[in-house]
Amino acid sequence: MLTKRLIACFDIINGRVTKAVQFQDNIDVASADELAQAMYDAQIDEIIFYDITASSDKRKIDIETVKKTASRVFIPFTVGGGIKNLDDMYETLKAGAEKISIDSMAVRNPQIISDGAKAFGSQCIVLSTQARRNGKTKSGYEVFIDGARLATGMDAIEWIRRGQELGAGEICLNSIDCDGTMAGYDLELMRLAENAVSVPLIASGGAGKPEHLKDLFLTTEAQGAIISSMLYSPRAERNYSVRELKDYLAQGGVNVRPYEGKRE
Repeated sequence: MLTKRLIACFDIINGRVTKAVQFQDNIDVASADELAQAMYDAQIDEIIFYDITASSDKRKIDIETVKKTASRVFIPFTVGGGIKNLDDMYETLKAGAEKISIDSMAVRNPQIISDGAKAFGSQCIVLSTQARRNGKTKSGYEVFIDGARLATGMDAIEWIRRGQELGAGEICLNSIDCDGTMAGYDLELMRLAENAVSVPLIASGGAGKPEHLKDLFLTTEAQGAIISSMLYSPRAERNYSVRELKDYLAQGGVNVRPYEGKRE
């Protein structure tokens, strides 16, 4: 049985991790490389790094911050934001990323998914999708891009299905409605997704307490969960340690990598 993954997601602005609620009102948390070191020491399973203003600013990813962050961790490290072509992917991988996340650019140019999968392997390509519930599409969820600022009219479930067909090896599905609210994941969205794709699914948006993780892993087929607010959001009632979360999940019957002490 595959272990479930706990993932820290870094929303980066000017080299620093920020936290927002529904993609608005970002507040500063810490420098990306220092927080990466802290999360690595705490035994987080993975880190996802998003340069969240690169696409909307129409610029390349902050490659220097990618390098500094990658140098501090030795766990799976996914990077996205401002990646427009194979050259950008190569540069990002060379800087230390293990996987490439594509979001807005994939909507604008779906061929980038296939190009990336052919060049680097499907396991290297993560399709990140921002979905909002609105009732205008078949599934009831619409795809938004450019930091959730722009509605596309695309059905979120149909889009991730197409993304898998094009070669994405993993899907990170974020609920805009739940993002940063710490009120729980959108389990309905995840159930729709698991019936549409067979590649690993990462749930994002809404985690606020350990019970939310347990509900996600025991009632859906999500294989990973983004838990940023629970770990280090200044808005949270309390922050949890990775050890607390892993111990709680293991006791509740969820298969997670056990905490083994501080990494050296």
